[in-house]
Amino acid sequence: MNEKTEALLRDLGLDHLEVTWIIENALREDLGPQHLDVTSVATIPAAQTDTAELIAREDGVVAGLAVAAAVFELAGPGATVEVHVNDGSAVAKDDVLATITGPTRTLLAAERTALNLLCRMSGVATHTRAWANELAGTKARVLDTRKTTPGLRVLEKYAVRAGGGTNKRMGLYDVAMIKDNHKLAAGSITAAYERVLSAYPQMVVQVEVTTLSEAIEAVTAGANFLLLDNMTPDALREVVAAVGDRAELEATGGLTLAVAREYAETGVDFLSVGALTHSSPIVDIALDLKPRE
Repeated sequence: MNEKTEALLRDLGLDHLEVTWIIENALREDLGPQHLDVTSVATIPAAQTDTAELIAREDGVVAGLAVAAAVFELAGPGATVEVHVNDGSAVAKDDVLATITGPTRTLLAAERTALNLLCRMSGVATHTRAWANELAGTKARVLDTRKTTPGLRVLEKYAVRAGGGTNKRMGLYDVAMIKDNHKLAAGSITAAYERVLSAYPQMVVQVEVTTLSEAIEAVTAGANFLLLDNMTPDALREVVAAVGDRAELEATGGLTLAVAREYAETGVDFLSVGALTHSSPIVDIALDLKPRE
């Protein structure tokens, strides 16, 4: 990966070493232990070079162009990538998103890995943008969850940001979240909350609640972030009125775009949507070699 791409990834909030690890694993999956594309080796001279374009096959929001560039650069020496649009941009069918020049074998060996990541990330960004647009004009923001593709969490959560969404915790290590099973195991919300603070005094603690009484218990214990799980809009309004500004409030559980506005207008701060990362369709993007002169 060249220094320009490394710098671009850092500017986007991505660790280039982590991205490299993801890409190398993905390339190994496609090219095997010998790093070999048998079809391209058999049909294309080693010295041949070409130029290819990444082209949108449908409208959407693009995310992951720097990641795709890194794929081509890590697949073999000699590939250079020129990115034409910024991540987070709305693109239209037939837009040229990037141009890649280099050994033809490398371009074709990297093609599927680059597209798998780029199409996936752009799909997440496009879906997230639809939610962000639906919530526009309310104070509510759309949050992602941990319902991500194993191994791709950092990229999918970046794509949520590119689409206008907000990241929640990265994993089980950076935020404590007291959910139903924790409450049952500890005996109560208050007991679970106090145990977390005792073990990790500086940790951010969030509490999942399902009723108004649980919400009041949680804020009384000291919680300042509540997940309001599977509550109706009327129930959410009751919690908003009772809790006031003592805690940030997140509506969660089975939300859809069709009801997003109704839930946002209850006064909650966030809507969390697992579907952003577990159910987003890809954006179709292709790699086309330019005709040789």
